[in-house]
Amino acid sequence: MTDVLLVEDDSLLREATQLSLERYGYQVRSASDGQAGLAEFRDRVPDVAVLDVMLPRLDGVSLVRRMRDESRLPVLMVSARTDPVDVILGLEAGADDYLTKPYDIPVLVARIRAALRRATAVDRNGPHEDETVLRFGDLSVDTASLAVRRAGRRLELTPTERRLLLEFAAEPGVVLSRITLLERVWDYACGGDTRVVDVHVLRLRAKIGHDRIRTVRGFGYKLAP
Repeated sequence: MTDVLLVEDDSLLREATQLSLERYGYQVRSASDGQAGLAEFRDRVPDVAVLDVMLPRLDGVSLVRRMRDESRLPVLMVSARTDPVDVILGLEAGADDYLTKPYDIPVLVARIRAALRRATAVDRNGPHEDETVLRFGDLSVDTASLAVRRAGRRLELTPTERRLLLEFAAEPGVVLSRITLLERVWDYACGGDTRVVDVHVLRLRAKIGHDRIRTVRGFGYKLAP
């Protein structure tokens, strides 16, 4: 069973969400504050974490930073606040996606499944006889083992960052719109908040080089060939 860590301080919402996720077949551990959530995480790293932004004792942004220091697990943040600053802070801290409250459980489940698919798709290691390495200057992307190196040094990317880079590497020089990237990387069937794309592109640039992914104003992004 997929192990979900749910950290939510609203007791009614926490219990309702846990019961609903369990009906979908997930094994759910829950915590009511950030410190308790961190303890649960360290006791056993879950397959995916769902964190509220506004948590007592340790807020959700600080919690995701702690988790990111120790694991690449998929993290989905939820918040009743729609202020762009809160959204961007959560994504920059290392969250893979976010949802605004109130949310429908089927939507939450769909986001969890998409995050798990991204993690599974990039969680492969070991040698491959037919590995293909794409090179862009000092940047190399191994599409078989999914190792990414810059000047020979292996980069530690999150599953979402790797999936995003693979999309760019598959079509170097081709402009990919934010909507296209939402559909391909985050599995959004009908659009979504493009700030998710913008923040992840910024994080990816910081790791592979700011000049690697170029902004095409009014259209989207492209990988410099």
